[in-house]
Amino acid sequence: MPVSEICVRDVVVATKETPVQEAARLMRQNHVGNLVVVDQRNGSRTPVGIVTDRDITVSVVATKLDPSVFTVGDLMGQELIVAQGDQGIFETIRQMRTHGIRRMPVISGEGDLIGIVSVDDLIQLLAEEMNELSKLISHEQAREAQLKQ
Repeated sequence: MPVSEICVRDVVVATKETPVQEAARLMRQNHVGNLVVVDQRNGSRTPVGIVTDRDITVSVVATKLDPSVFTVGDLMGQELIVAQGDQGIFETIRQMRTHGIRRMPVISGEGDLIGIVSVDDLIQLLAEEMNELSKLISHEQAREAQLKQ
């Protein structure tokens, strides 16, 4: 299954120029813990970074910096790890584990933002699949019991 099938497509975004205070407001307003930083050109949105509520807390609030002065471009990391929309779930999990990240933007072949996938999304998918497997086991046991009669 391609990761584009399970990613969240309604992504809250910001640009590098968005003030940190506005980023925090957007996160609160949309009930999310991160923003994907995008470069918007000609109607396309290319992800260039990600900023989390933890980034804001640790880098701005804890150090008593003015959140209206700094931008999300000041906070985001240098390297953004992304998933291609057509890559598989297992490959995505391996990539997240290798880089030690909990969320990852998903992009099209042209580099446009499709959505975002998080560890929570992947755990939910795997839990649903494990539930289906457990149903298979009970079904098989019931079938065997019926055949023995």
